[in-house]
Parts: sequence; C-alpha cells; structure tokens
Amino acid sequence: MRKHCSLLLPLLVTSALQAQTGEGIDYFENKVRPLLVAKCYGCHNGKLAKPMGGLRVDSKEGLLHGGGSGAPAVVPGNVAESLMIAAVRGANKDLRMPPGKPLDQADIDVLTAWVKMGAPDPRTDPTATPVAAVSSYDWEKVKKHWAFQPVKDPKPPAVTSVEWNRTEVDRFIKAKLDGRGLKPLGLASKLALIRRATYDLTGLPPTPADVDAFLADTSAGAFEKVVDRLLASQQYGERWGRHWLDVVRYSDTAGDNADFPVPSMYRYRNFVIESFNMDKPYDRFIQEQFAGDLMPAKDNEDRQQKLIATGYLANARRFGSRAKEMYLTIDDTIDNLGKGVLGLSVGCARCHDHKFDPIPNKDYYALFGIFQSTRYAHPGTEIYPHTYGFAALGSPEQEAQLKDFETQLSDLDNRIEDAKSGKLKDVPKEKMKDAENEAKANVRAASAKYPNVPKAYAVSDGPGADARVLIKGDPAMLGPSVPRGFLTVLGGEKLPANEKGSGRAELAGWLTDAKNPLTARVIVNRVWAWHFGQGIVATPDDFGARGEAPSNPELLDYLATRFVEDGWSFKKLHKRIMLSRAYRMASGTDDANMVKDSRNAYQWKFNRRRLEAEEIRDSLLAVSGNLDPAKGGEHPFPPEMEWRYSQHKPFIANYETNKRAVYLMQQRIRKQPFLDLFDGGDPNSETGVRPVSTTALQALFTMNDPFFHTQAGTLAAKAEAAGKNDAARLRFAYRTLFGRVPSPDETKDSFAFLKQEVASAPAGKWASLLRVLMSTNEFLTLD
Repeated sequence: MRKHCSLLLPLLVTSALQAQTGEGIDYFENKVRPLLVAKCYGCHNGKLAKPMGGLRVDSKEGLLHGGGSGAPAVVPGNVAESLMIAAVRGANKDLRMPPGKPLDQADIDVLTAWVKMGAPDPRTDPTATPVAAVSSYDWEKVKKHWAFQPVKDPKPPAVTSVEWNRTEVDRFIKAKLDGRGLKPLGLASKLALIRRATYDLTGLPPTPADVDAFLADTSAGAFEKVVDRLLASQQYGERWGRHWLDVVRYSDTAGDNADFPVPSMYRYRNFVIESFNMDKPYDRFIQEQFAGDLMPAKDNEDRQQKLIATGYLANARRFGSRAKEMYLTIDDTIDNLGKGVLGLSVGCARCHDHKFDPIPNKDYYALFGIFQSTRYAHPGTEIYPHTYGFAALGSPEQEAQLKDFETQLSDLDNRIEDAKSGKLKDVPKEKMKDAENEAKANVRAASAKYPNVPKAYAVSDGPGADARVLIKGDPAMLGPSVPRGFLTVLGGEKLPANEKGSGRAELAGWLTDAKNPLTARVIVNRVWAWHFGQGIVATPDDFGARGEAPSNPELLDYLATRFVEDGWSFKKLHKRIMLSRAYRMASGTDDANMVKDSRNAYQWKFNRRRLEAEEIRDSLLAVSGNLDPAKGGEHPFPPEMEWRYSQHKPFIANYETNKRAVYLMQQRIRKQPFLDLFDGGDPNSETGVRPVSTTALQALFTMNDPFFHTQAGTLAAKAEAAGKNDAARLRFAYRTLFGRVPSPDETKDSFAFLKQEVASAPAGKWASLLRVLMSTNEFLTLD
C-alpha cells in the first residue's frame, strides 16, 4: 500500500539537537555555574597557588583534566566514571566533597543531570567572574548584532519568474534561492494542500466534503476561500492557542514539590484560545498578560478577562513546600519573558553578567524588582495548603467575602506552622501542641463554610520597591539595589522615581513598543516556524550570540514590519504566508539541493512532518466520530478544602475526555501520558521547538492501546454501515482517513488482509484493518 511503511519516521532531528544544545548551556548557566561558584570555587580555582587536590573546577578544561589522581573529574555523559559525582555523593570515604556539610540532594541531582546531558560548558575563561558593579560590555559593538538593530522595511527584490512574482514573500524567497543556486520544487497537489492547510490552522483533518469542495473549485481564489473558512472556525483558536501555551509552559498545576492543582487555570487557557479566535492584536495580547489588572476596562466582563490574562504571570512555576522560594518563581518568570517574548536567554544573567549577550547582571535585577513588587496568587503548598490572593470574578461583596476567607485560612496556616516550630509568642512552650490542634480545628470549621466564588489565578500589584542583587543568585547574599527598568540594550528605560506600583504597566509598554526590535521579530519568526516546521531564525528562543542568524533577514524584517502595520494581526499574517507560492510547494527531495542546503533553511521545499501529539489524538477522535467539539471547562479536581498533598504524596491525576487535546489537564510533576508519548510541550519550561522522537512505545501504542482500539472499532462500525460491500466500505475508510480513494493495489492488499483476518478475528476484521490504516505514515504525517 502506498506510504504505509516506515511508521513514525524521525523528522526535524537537526532542530531538536540544536534546541537541546541551547537548553544544555542554559542549564549550566542557571543551575550548574552558580552551584560551582558557591560550593567549589573556594578550594578549586586557578587563583590559588595550589588548588585542593590539584583540581580546578573554574574552567571546562580543569574538570575534564581532573586533579592529582590523573582521572577526569567529569566524563560527559557518564555519571559512573565522573569522580566529581562520586565525591559529592560520598560514595568513597576517601573522596568526599565538599568538606564539612555535604551538598543537598537537590544540588547533587543538578550536577548528575548536567553530566548525563553531556556536561555542556561554555566557559573559556578559567577564572570565576564576580558580579560586576559596572558592565564591561562595548555597547556600540554589541548593538551591531543583527537582532538589536532597528527593524527595517526592505523592498522586495525583483525576480524574473512569473509564478514567484505574485507575492512579496515569494520574491524574498526566490531571490535567496537564486542566490544560492537552489531550484525550488513544484506545487503540492490540491489534496496535499487542503490537508496541509486544515491541519496547520485547525489541527484536524479535512472532512471528505471539505476535500471534495476544494477539488471541485477551479476558481483563482479557491485556496484563499479555504484559508478564510479555517481562520473563522473555533478550531483555529484551539490549534494556535496551543502553540502559545507551549511558549508560556501552560499547566493546570503549580509545580511545587506536591504539585498543587490550580482549578481556575483553565480560564487563562480559554482566554488564550478566544484571543486567537477574535484576532486580538498581539501587542494588546502581551500587555494584558503582563498588566491586565492595571489596564482600564470597558465593563465588568472586560475587567474579568484582563484579570484572567495575568494568569500568564501567576502560572510561573512554584517550588518547595513554603512561600520562601518565591525568588525562584520570579527567576522562572524572567526566564520565560526573555525566551518567550524577546528571544533572549535573560535568565543567564541571574548570577553574573551574561557571557554571550549584552545583558548585565544589574539588568536582570532591574526586571526582578518589577516582579518582586508583584503579588502572585498562592496556589497552596504542603506547609501552607490553602489558596490566597486569587482574583474574585463575582460581585464586590463576593470579592470581599473571598478575601476575608483567604485571610482567615492563611492566618491559621501560619499559626499551625509557628506552633509546630515553637514560635507562637502568645503561647507557653508546653502549650504549643494544644495551640496547633486548636488551629487545625478552626481550619476544619472554616473550611466547611468555603464560599463558592468564581476566581482566577492571577497577580496584583504590591508596593513598588527596587530589588537588591542576589550575589551569585543566592538570596542570603544581598548586593546593591538596582532601579527597576528594562534591558539596557533595548533602551534601558527606568521607572519614574515616584512610581509606587510594580512597574508592570510600563514593562508591558516597553515590550510592545514598535521601536523594540525584538518582540515583533520573535513572534513573526515563531509563526513562520509553526507553518513551515522551522523558523527563518532556526533558534526561535535565542536571537542572541549563541542563536543562529536569520536565513533570510530581509524577509524577517519585511514580515515584522507588515505585522505591526496590520495592527499586530495574526490572521493577516497567516494569509500573507499561506497564500504564497512557498507555502504551496510540494514536499520531497532533490539531490543537488540537499548538497547545498540539507536543512532546507532557504525553503526550496515544504518540510514533511509527523503530526504533533494533539493532532494525532484529535484526528483519531475526529475520524471515528467520537470527538466532542464543545469547549473545555474546569477539570474534575478534588474539592479544594480536601487538599492535603505533600512531597511524599503529591497530586497526580489524569482526566480523560473526548474533547480536544488542548483541553486535557496538564500537570507539571507528570506529563499527560498521551502527550508525553508523542512529544507534547513541556509544562515546566518554554517550548519553542518540540523535539520529535521515534520510539517503540509509539508503535506499540497503535497496536495495543485501548484508546486506539476504541477509535478504530468505532470507525470500523461506520465503514461497515456505509456500504453494502467491502469495496464501498474500503472506499469510505480511505476517504475518511486520507481524503482519497484506494488504488487498485491497495484494494487488493486490503481484501487479502480482510480474508486473512476472517480466520483469526471474524468479528473484528474491519477493526483490524482500520488499526493498520490509522497507524500508517500517510495518516500520521503531513506532506
């Protein structure tokens, strides 16, 4: 049968490996380097006349060379042979480091994970770099990097080809192809094109009726009508909202060591989906997520939606069992802001000046102060299990009721914790246990009166205050205060001296200022990558020195300029891209082109890809007729007042539904099983490029999983009812799955399969055949 072999081919391996390399360096800069500086540099640095044991850990070469034993301290990828791991684990009584108090298990885990990933280490300077009071960057030089240059409005180049002269996008593409001596492939078939566009904009397969209508429409605007129809559908927002949820590491749980649920987080997810469907301007979309609570509202509904939008900030990952780890939540916020909106690894400046990009340590804390002056809703932790600081979405009376209730429970949580640690000033030492039990009884009594008030996981403004530098990222080592403001390389604006709020409103304005050279470029590049499989900049999260330069910088700036001119409209950008000759190109290969451009960086073909996790699941439900098209709501979490989760008994759940995969409950401590199997986005970190794996488990799923069997069985029943003979049934199955009729060879093979199955599974021969067809490349990949 055509295209029915080589299940789940590996695709986009190059991009995935590049992403992993960038993530590895970020991991070193954010977690490993600060740990080495704090715990190891004191005894093992190059400034010492005799480093302890002859070992230096302040350089990559020092770790690889090792100390006096002659063995390397780190063997990349091999934990068992890395002496440093053995030393910090205390595996050998004669080789235990550091002296005195051993490392916390969390620190050992950081070093172990780093070695496992290949010990990425960008250090070339053998000495440790302290926090600099004055940045040493050559600002005139660093601002010449392409990403920090103002966005230009280049004139589309002239090309001689008539078919490549119809859109400005094509003229930029063809000029680059001509300059590289690359010959573009021909056009995709109409069947391939409607399947491509339908999945691209909705994440679902086209129906046989959709295919028939497009094939029958011979007008010049036939494809544009398809694009307009798809952009106007509810499914568009569900598909493209999921892309944004990847960027913001969306989750329905908090991420602390007990992973407390956040039942109201679904409101933010639905806000994102509806924002795409209504084509909300991207600049306003960003402003609402950073400062919606501070923006004027037209009415109460608008006010509520703007509060819900700040769920982006509230959704920053939580850590530990208490609230004292909030500095890590702010780190996560800044890291996501940097990568997701600006395409910069700002988080690497947490402990020191950025080693590669012009982001001094003081700029990091200029942002830190803004978020330190922001109150994040408390989702609950093991020690303080009750929620606090959520935004009430009801009447003013309900808002006051919820605040009073949250305050009461919060005070009781604090009293219980103080009693456990013997810190209650109004209670004698011998009465602490009685006070603890009394407070617990009061919690139970208050819980029984929990008000049913709709609320949102959101943020609010606290008293504005500048942050002090955390030397080496350690909250116990405070450095100088830094005025709140923006990145120096992007203008370096500071808050007014009399600003009493957090400064989030100003930050939202700086991020979306048309003069900011990054925000429009970054999102336009993401949209291009989500359409074509790779960005004009192949590293969508890193436009800095470690990232790749754009393959077509003129096209990138042209699209960014038009995007802003078009009112930051996603739908206009989609049409500008999708109506191009480049988008309609066939997938395939060309030996000569592969020699010159094996990665297809210059777009001489359309990249074939495997369907994403959500597309696979939703397609199975769609073709079987079991997909519930209704919008998703709140998940069936246990009642909030019953939560008693801990690091030893964390919250773990999986709520099945026949709604679209974007509405599945996303958990941080354990990924949703189906999405995990097929490389869904990571709820713990920004996912600019999803990795694509090829594993035996994926193939075994198509053979054995009850979900897959159910969808195949349902489709089999529909096929058997659709025709009076096997030929008609097979035609129905092929049209439903592939949008076409079977070839003579496919018909012959299918009938032979059915005949063979009669002996082994007479009652389920069609279900067996449908499982084969639904596990083929033609169904699971997109041309």
